[in-house]
Amino acid sequence: MITVSESAAKKIIQLKAEDNASSDAFLRVKVKRGGCSGFSYKMEFDTVLSEKDKSFESAGAKVVIDDQSLLYLLGMTLDFEGGLNGKGFIFQNPNATKSCGCGSSFAV
Repeated sequence: MITVSESAAKKIIQLKAEDNASSDAFLRVKVKRGGCSGFSYKMEFDTVLSEKDKSFESAGAKVVIDDQSLLYLLGMTLDFEGGLNGKGFIFQNPNATKSCGCGSSFAV
């Protein structure tokens, strides 16, 4: 299971509208090899579900994670911080043993 904070859900809905994504589009979160710590996060809007995908919904925003990525993201909270000093989307991942300074890559 993952958690999507209310602020992240609002931002996902806003970005979906700005991107003119279809009404059935959802945010796909993936883990891929790369980045300065070994793995990095990738987010994109998608409309195609696989039978092994896991869906999570919060405040009207749907987030989908494939079964391979879920192994690295289980227990994660996806948050969003905006404002003048905001960082954007924040991955609070309990599986990460270390992460880079910008928070876009991690190691397990």
